[in-house]
Amino acid sequence: MEGPVAAAGWDVSLHNFSARLWEQLVHFHVMRLTDSLFLWVGATPHLRNLAVAMCSRYDSIPVSTSLLGDTSDTTSTGLAQRLGLGRETGLACECGVEWGLSKGSEAEGSAPPTPQHTSCTYPAGPARKTNKQVFVSYNLQTTDSNFALLVENRIKEEMEAFPDKF
Repeated sequence: MEGPVAAAGWDVSLHNFSARLWEQLVHFHVMRLTDSLFLWVGATPHLRNLAVAMCSRYDSIPVSTSLLGDTSDTTSTGLAQRLGLGRETGLACECGVEWGLSKGSEAEGSAPPTPQHTSCTYPAGPARKTNKQVFVSYNLQTTDSNFALLVENRIKEEMEAFPDKF
């Protein structure tokens, strides 16, 4: 099932895709809601864990937490956090102008960035990759970090090919 669904003025979009990674067929299910994004990744229809990440005006790195499942497995929380980060420098203003940060200054606890222009203010908050709260459920048994990187790269490819689905 794929396509936009409109109900009571809400914007909901479903997008499914699959990829064969290291001889394993991996399925992806994306549900784009008005103010959030839900991403499910797995080989079989299970929901073993769920994590959420969201932007904070107090830190350049989105805060994330595990909502369901084994909290020692940080794959879902890490992926949710990275999907919430900006593209080049990590941050971009809502109007699309890059914030004045270098990649090395995105460390946790860093001071809020200042925009390189005057048309936007910090309380509006910097836009991230999705500019949404991101829920991720990563349900693959493979714990190899190289495999997880392949999965993440496949998601990023899909985000670039179909930005309206994210």
